[in-house]
Parts: sequence; C-alpha cells; structure tokens
Amino acid sequence: VRQTVRKYAKLFILKKIQLVFQETKWEVLSDEKWLCFLLEQLLSNALKYTPEGGKISIFLDGETNLVIADTGIGIAPEDLPRVFEKGFTGNNGRMDKKATGIGLYLCRRVTNLLGHTISIASEPGVGTQVRLGLGRPQFDIE
Repeated sequence: VRQTVRKYAKLFILKKIQLVFQETKWEVLSDEKWLCFLLEQLLSNALKYTPEGGKISIFLDGETNLVIADTGIGIAPEDLPRVFEKGFTGNNGRMDKKATGIGLYLCRRVTNLLGHTISIASEPGVGTQVRLGLGRPQFDIE
C-alpha cells in the first residue's frame, strides 16, 4: 500500500487531496505485482473522481478487508451493478472522456485469479468505497 501511495504522492499534493492512511503492519499472501496493479488502479480511480480538497482513506475493515474510500463524485446506483463489465464506463466515465471501461474489469479478473474479492459501494455526491477481500484464498486440493 505504501509503495502505491508514494507513486501517487504528487497527485495528492497537486489536487490538495487529504490522505488518511492507517498503517496496518498486515501481511497478505498474494502476488505482489498483481496486488500493486489492483491498488494502483483503485487509487488512480479515487484520485481521478475526487475533487480538489477531497479526502481518500485507506484502512482495514475487519481482519481481511482493505478499504479505499474517497469523498469523490460517487457512482450512480444504476451503474453500480455494471462497473466490473468490460468496456462499461457509466455516466461519470462518459463525462470524463478518459475512461476506457477496462480498469475495474481487470481488477475483477485479477482478484478472481488470486482468490481475493472486490466490491464497491457508492453514493453520488458522497463518495465511493472499494473493499478488497484479501483473506487467504481457499484452493481445492486434488
């Protein structure tokens, strides 16, 4: 998490976005490269859709959930069920004109392959919370 936050430090400063990061000292069994990809994508989205002066929080919820929450523009309720579909950009993405609809789709694919979970809760005008379930994956042994 710290590595990803450092990568985006300049954007936090330029947009005057407050970062609330609770150090976890938590170790996760996962693939470092792909976990960094997930965190970068989610933090990039939070920064993109959080206006100047907003806040992004990164914290543990329970024992295995990492949450990235922002005070951004939020996602319309009718768009929420489709945010992980390939090519879906929703109303915000169409207005932004930089969205490709591939980022969250890839996040879902990667979390599935790693045995993790991802979910999003959002309210327009209030913000978005992305929850990564990073508990130890259960694999079937043959």
